[in-house]
Amino acid sequence: MIRLPESPDAFADATWAEVAPWYDALAEAPLASATAEAWLATWSRLEELVAEAGTRALIAYTCDTADAGKERTYLRFFSEIFPKSEAQQVRLARRLLDLDIPRRDLQPVLEQFRMDVRIFRDENVPLHAELEALAAEYQKITGGLSADWDGEPKTIPQLQPYLQDADRGVRERAFRLGARAYLEKRDALADLFDRMYERRQALARNAGFADYQAYAFAAKHRADYTPDDCRRFHEAVEQVVVPAAERLLAYRRECLDLGTLRPWDLAVDPDGAPPLRPFADDAGFVSGAQRAFTTLDPQFGAWFGEMERAGLLDLESRPGKAPGGYCTKLAAQRVPFIFMNAVGVADDVNTLVHEAGHCFHAFEAREHPFIWQRGTGSEAAELASMAMELLAAPHLVRPTGYYSSEDARRAQLEHLEDVIFSLPHIASVDAFQAWIYTSGRGHDAAARDAAWLEIRARFERGIDWSGLEAERTARWYRQLHIFEYPFYYIEYGIAQLGALQVWRRSLQDPADAVRRYREALRLGGTARLPEIYAAAGARLVFDAATMSELVGLVEARIAELRRAARISPALGVPVVARR
Repeated sequence: MIRLPESPDAFADATWAEVAPWYDALAEAPLASATAEAWLATWSRLEELVAEAGTRALIAYTCDTADAGKERTYLRFFSEIFPKSEAQQVRLARRLLDLDIPRRDLQPVLEQFRMDVRIFRDENVPLHAELEALAAEYQKITGGLSADWDGEPKTIPQLQPYLQDADRGVRERAFRLGARAYLEKRDALADLFDRMYERRQALARNAGFADYQAYAFAAKHRADYTPDDCRRFHEAVEQVVVPAAERLLAYRRECLDLGTLRPWDLAVDPDGAPPLRPFADDAGFVSGAQRAFTTLDPQFGAWFGEMERAGLLDLESRPGKAPGGYCTKLAAQRVPFIFMNAVGVADDVNTLVHEAGHCFHAFEAREHPFIWQRGTGSEAAELASMAMELLAAPHLVRPTGYYSSEDARRAQLEHLEDVIFSLPHIASVDAFQAWIYTSGRGHDAAARDAAWLEIRARFERGIDWSGLEAERTARWYRQLHIFEYPFYYIEYGIAQLGALQVWRRSLQDPADAVRRYREALRLGGTARLPEIYAAAGARLVFDAATMSELVGLVEARIAELRRAARISPALGVPVVARR
């Protein structure tokens, strides 16, 4: 009998030499079909303990990238322990796959184990370690970026409110400062990506794949769609969504009475209303979400309250904090954690609601016995988060949320417009990554920049970028997924279209939509991706016809929200002038 430590604390300062014997014990323990579940439970608990120790290191480092000690601990897990534990996981999976395991709820996990065994190569272990160290370097570079605003240093996220200012000069200044911060690091980031590219292509070659895209699809267990499906997605977005985005931009340009839209004209309210400021401090941010989630479903509110009380939220932007936002899981405790960079704007509410969707997914699935059953691929994980954005929207109005009725209308309008704008962005990021790893020219920094501009022009029309080629190029250097999580982006598009199908159901029967949403989340990793989507009342969408139907629904709702702005609820008179 293997007696594991009781807490992840036992592994907090461990080296690989101290972790490895636990895997050896499992590799040497007797194993037969009759004892497989007990053996698997022990392995699952080991993974929980080690994973949570590493996750704690990740949280500590991303919350303070300037701390050298936190960086060392993070790197010990992500460049030493986790890459080597992956080799041991494959070793143990081979033992399990030799047995007959009839449990239906384990079949998706066993399929993933088979793929992991097929693509694993010993020579790739140090490459994964090197890539984790390079990802930490990206976090350190970008986490340290700042801009001077009237003598006061601002993080790049802290410039966001100025992009909503009514003064076009203020907006332009904020935009240029944010872009300049990345442009000043362009050569360092390009060199960093060169090193990442070389190692990723080596991973693919070592495992017998033609390129890293093919390897990534296998490593991500993408059994339900292909690179050709992704190309169909790109084409459908170009055919259906890009024109819809152009219509929204033309409307904005007309409202702002501008000859052309520049990139600093995209966040300001087109009617001249002041920027939405949904909360003044961290306490107001959390309490608004608590009320909204409780109204949507009391269980959601209870879970969010549990997180707040347990200190599982780190929300505000500050110097040294890594950019972006994420939800991660403390596997041994079976609870989630939210990290983000809030600065007091409406997009912060969307981000918190999005990450909370991931949290509710973790809570719904946490009763499954084995760690692998509690997680899913990103396509299902992002369905949880993006559907939550749409389901929670009606509850963000006071007294249950952040906004007055008029501000809630504006917030929903901004969100739905962002849904339209996000799909071309997703397509461009995915198409760019495909180009990088399949064109044969991804090693060339200048060629990468040129390809980004060409692809971006294909998917982003209606904005005047003249004279701003360098700033437009800087956008891809800000996309941390391209550096840290290659080929993690198409999932957002797939999930957004799934979320729109959940939202469509909610417009007819809100309670049933939430019920089905929760049922889908509760499946965790015990079902295939199409089955999870079906449980939520959705399907995978790559075709233009279905995409057109869903985008049409969004455009119709946007039109309703625009019309609502013309009539005062109290007086029934026009309140906003429209051209």
